[in-house]
Amino acid sequence: MTRTVDTVVTFLEMTTPRHAHVPMPGNVKLMLMRLEEPTVHFYRYLYDAVGAAHVWVDRKKLTDAELLREIRVLGVEIWVLYAGGAPAGYFEIDARRSEVVELKYFGIMREFQGRGLGRWLIAEAIRACWAREPKKVTVNTCTLDGAAALPLYQKMGFVPVGREHRIVDLAE
Repeated sequence: MTRTVDTVVTFLEMTTPRHAHVPMPGNVKLMLMRLEEPTVHFYRYLYDAVGAAHVWVDRKKLTDAELLREIRVLGVEIWVLYAGGAPAGYFEIDARRSEVVELKYFGIMREFQGRGLGRWLIAEAIRACWAREPKKVTVNTCTLDGAAALPLYQKMGFVPVGREHRIVDLAE
């Protein structure tokens, strides 16, 4: 039985770096670390821990070999936020096209939401994207993501450039 969900995807871009200073939250010990050789198991854990509440399914449909080809390719970076030693969120950037860097995935795990980590992490993600010196940085979000996602992206300097209605197939 296939289940589908309607959503509206908003495409956003930033064409000039906006280096908003967002202080690191002081309420928890934080560490941001780039995964140098992500494993399928750990990546799937991050993807599910962040995305389960938002109906992230695209990467679940990939075989292990297909997923490895996506996450272990030159130009793709995965950064993990640790809070008090535990994974608290992550972001993935895709810089395979030199002129455009895409913030592909971004999120904070449910247990760590509401602590001010999201705004700080998105500022770090934007900084990582612009470090590649592209002409623009893109991201998209949809109505299945958290209600704060679109306003946060806009507050950090992204501008909507398009919207698209999609039906998401939830079959895994």
